[in-house]
Amino acid sequence: MNSTTTAAATRFHSLHRNRHHPLVLANAWDAASARLIEAAGAPAIATTSAGVAWSLGYPDGNALPLNEALGAITRITAAVSVPVTVDIEGGSADAADGVERTVDAVLGAGAVGINIEDGLLPPSELVDRITVARRAAERAGVRLFVNARTDVHLAGLVAPDRMLAESIDRANRYVDAGADGVFVPGVGDVDTIRALVEAVGAPLNVMAGPGLPIVSELAALGVARVSLGSGVAQAAYAVARQAATELLTAGTYDSTARGVEYGEMNALS
Repeated sequence: MNSTTTAAATRFHSLHRNRHHPLVLANAWDAASARLIEAAGAPAIATTSAGVAWSLGYPDGNALPLNEALGAITRITAAVSVPVTVDIEGGSADAADGVERTVDAVLGAGAVGINIEDGLLPPSELVDRITVARRAAERAGVRLFVNARTDVHLAGLVAPDRMLAESIDRANRYVDAGADGVFVPGVGDVDTIRALVEAVGAPLNVMAGPGLPIVSELAALGVARVSLGSGVAQAAYAVARQAATELLTAGTYDSTARGVEYGEMNALS
């Protein structure tokens, strides 16, 4: 890989090390959203698998073909100058050995980080996929940031009284397999977040949203990375639906009053 990719990977790793300022990621789904997020001052761009899938006519949940995902990734990395990390869901492969092909393609598209999740996979399967991803990155000579996501809390994979212990166990297994960070979406209470930070041997990523602790509070707990997941895309699509509904019912246009200026959008392109 070229020196630009190597430098971007090093930079992205460093963004997880400031104890007082977590890496905050307003997830993008296309080149325009990525450019807007970068222009707002973001030091890195993360994609949302759900937002990318929806924008291309697919449901979220490992339904988006890899070639279409790569097209979106390539356009995003070409549009911004900051490091890009991409959500590859379960690895965009039917089995662990296919993750090598996915990582090769993602690196070729210019990304320097991945999110890879267990979902309904057994933890041992994600361990294998992380191992393969790490091997592919090492072969390519890129310090790929592997963010391992466990859906224990988000999907309710075990009984409520076992969720914390199960998340910690899975997280540390994933770190031992080569993950650089751990993502535990679906947690929002302070005690659970604090326990995860203390027990997981890698930077912790949480998914934020309305009603959850604000960034400064998460920083005080030791959270290293805060992301919005599909929230920004959902908000954007809510505006599209509201504007269409207003036009088709009332015949008015007020919903578009707070849009980004035409000239500003063109300047970002």
